[in-house]
Amino acid sequence: MNICVIGTGYVGLVTGAVFADLGNDVICVDKDTSKVNTLRRGKMPIFEPGLEEMVARNVEDARLWFTTDIGDGVRKSDVIFIAVGTPSAQNGESDLSAVVETAEGIARSMDRYKVIVNKSTVPVGTGDLVRDVIEQNKLRDVEFDIVSNPEFLREGSAIADTLYPDRIVIGAPNGNVAMRVVELYAPLERPMLITDVRSAEMIKYASNAFVATKVSFINAIANICEKAGADVLQVAKGMGCDTRIGPAFLGAGLGYGGSCLGKDISCLIHTADDLGYEFKLLKAVVDINAEQPGRFVGRMREILGGLEGKTIGILGLAFKPNTDDMRDARSIQVIGMLLAEGAHVKAYDPVASENARNILPQIEYSETAYDAADGVDALAIVTEWNEFKLLNLESLKERMARPILFDGRNIYDPQRMKKLGFDYYPIGRPRNARGCNGAGPAEAAPSQLVRKSALEKAA
Repeated sequence: MNICVIGTGYVGLVTGAVFADLGNDVICVDKDTSKVNTLRRGKMPIFEPGLEEMVARNVEDARLWFTTDIGDGVRKSDVIFIAVGTPSAQNGESDLSAVVETAEGIARSMDRYKVIVNKSTVPVGTGDLVRDVIEQNKLRDVEFDIVSNPEFLREGSAIADTLYPDRIVIGAPNGNVAMRVVELYAPLERPMLITDVRSAEMIKYASNAFVATKVSFINAIANICEKAGADVLQVAKGMGCDTRIGPAFLGAGLGYGGSCLGKDISCLIHTADDLGYEFKLLKAVVDINAEQPGRFVGRMREILGGLEGKTIGILGLAFKPNTDDMRDARSIQVIGMLLAEGAHVKAYDPVASENARNILPQIEYSETAYDAADGVDALAIVTEWNEFKLLNLESLKERMARPILFDGRNIYDPQRMKKLGFDYYPIGRPRNARGCNGAGPAEAAPSQLVRKSALEKAA
């Protein structure tokens, strides 16, 4: 099938490459000339494992092209995917200007029937907006249909998520239109859910909001665990065994970041407000997430006796592993607070340092994790790169001025860190917690807490 994908960000580029790999002819369109030229040279504007090889393979086989000419892409294609950015405005509302501009370009170029698919994350009702824009701007009397096909890919595993999705959601005005999109995805042999357009648009926001709720919930539980002497890893494991809950997104830490969850939640809250419903639960999710970096830095301040003049090493800058994306990364908030209190910051990330320099030019960047540990008063794990799990911790400790490590992602075992001589501070865990084979002494004895409460009530 002939496909046009408009927008070559994470969603558009991965979508185009995967459809080409499935045997379709794909034209990827972007108005950024420099980005298109970069792609034509075989270089990726983003870091995503496996993407460069997939793009190169399909360009060489003449199934994948890149252009700035939206008209050429529209005229040569039967199905057109809109995959442009929808950033969040200050009030949480999605900025749909790129979607509208794209719809206008499609309208002016349509020469026959087209299926136009919204792949961008857009608020409920955007399908109607795109239809209206095209109707008002089309130059020829041709038919078209609008479909919503939200993406659920994760940066760092975007290709796998596209090839092996949990479900494929297709929101279409009727069954005939839906089947044209089903045909595209049929080779994947994955579950497909066909809905109306508005329900498909809502599924994306509802899914991301629920994921964020799980993240904030387990972080709130971790905060209680720290005070009660419980181990949040064991708590999360016990929760995750319940089929009603599941184990995914129950990793306590510094909270969610990136370009999707925060933006989508803000948009859903704004949409609810517009419809006359105050989404108090989701607002609390946002508040809890916003508090996590401050709690992390506050613990550093407490343990180090203040931060002014201290040198802190940061391991991990990207918002998550296997990406160079710095959008809403927890490292930005953590480092900003450290600098505001007079600390000197050294940092290392396997791939995101170049992007980070544009946001945090005032810190010192290191070539390796060991270099970032040189002479520091403390190290802080901010992104859970697998590389950090495999470090020689004895060598790391030797490079540090003080063996203090704050683990914002709980990647190390507290017992092992204690044996190695570290002062180790994880999230929501006793510093000397044991695994499932034994319960280590807690920082606060829960039995004493219960006894104290019972005695107070009896009095």
